[in-house]
Amino acid sequence: MSTQIIGFDAKRAAQNRTGLGNYSRFVVQGLCRYASSLHLLLYAPNPRKTAAMNGLDKEKPVEMRYPMTSWGKCFRSLWRVWGMTRDLQRDGVQLFHGLSNELPLTIGRARHLKTVVTIHDLIFLRYPQYYKPVSRWIYHYKFRRACRVADRIIAVSDCTKRDIIHFFGTPADRISVIYQGCDDQFRQTATEAQKAAVRARYQLPERYILYVGSIEERKNLILLARALPLLADKNIHVIALGRRTAEAERIDAFVLDQALGERFRMISGVPFAELPAFYQMAEVFVYPSRFEGFGIPMLEALCSGVPAIGCTGSCLEEAGGPSSLYVDPDDAQALASAITRVLSDDALRARMIADGYRYADRFTQEILTKDLVALYAQVMQ
Repeated sequence: MSTQIIGFDAKRAAQNRTGLGNYSRFVVQGLCRYASSLHLLLYAPNPRKTAAMNGLDKEKPVEMRYPMTSWGKCFRSLWRVWGMTRDLQRDGVQLFHGLSNELPLTIGRARHLKTVVTIHDLIFLRYPQYYKPVSRWIYHYKFRRACRVADRIIAVSDCTKRDIIHFFGTPADRISVIYQGCDDQFRQTATEAQKAAVRARYQLPERYILYVGSIEERKNLILLARALPLLADKNIHVIALGRRTAEAERIDAFVLDQALGERFRMISGVPFAELPAFYQMAEVFVYPSRFEGFGIPMLEALCSGVPAIGCTGSCLEEAGGPSSLYVDPDDAQALASAITRVLSDDALRARMIADGYRYADRFTQEILTKDLVALYAQVMQ
């Protein structure tokens, strides 16, 4: 049997250190480890912007591909949407996987080329107020077109699958749910020396509630800020890790008004390698987001042995499992009560941790990669 050649849009894998970049690298790394018979070609627009690859371009059977013509080198973004298809045909790619919600606009011209696209979320349609009009238009065009053109669509959660059906009218039998996973480092216990170094570097309090995610309105961190003064335990702090946006200023104002400055801190720029220590030293993890495509931080918490609390309304129950706790995204008192339960009930805490480990086992890289390889085989048949 000849080697199957799989192509990928690797822009996010090469350039993005979070979100879509993490997903892209997780997929490619899993295929390298558990599907070595496949020949992987990663197409990225700029060879000078590959810092996020983390050595994936050095692992066999991965090969990087970049624009080769003068036109492609001058107009790299246009090459990605218009010129890449010609390179896919030249390289004999049999299946192309768009890892980040889109496919090249000319992909339909490629003969004998099968296509798969991963759709992560349609939040721009669910909550359009969080996006600029031009961004919504571009996303709607690209995502809808990819769903129409692709031979198979991967949704990263049942929630996303329902949205694809609802907003685009896509038949359910064209959509497969293959969940996201998280980096294996969250399954490794940080050493006491690593924890001590992180605690000292960031001057962390002895006991804290952890949040991980960008500080933007949709992520709803303000709910955790509102819940903090409602806790009877005044010795517990909040540590929020993530990129600041304008929403951070609103939270700063609330924290100042409520005199919570000593107990609520937002930290940006934390290296990915230090995140496991932050998780593993936390008393509880809270992810109050109003809507997610999957909710990776919930899974990272379970893998780290931390009780997790999320919000209802999207897919967080899929990421956090039945033993995590969930509250209404507008109910600060309910969140405060859930945090208090975790902090005060040792039996509940132990059960959440143990059940969380077991639930997280279904999201290992090996299991998810086997699901993906099975889908590739089905499409190419």
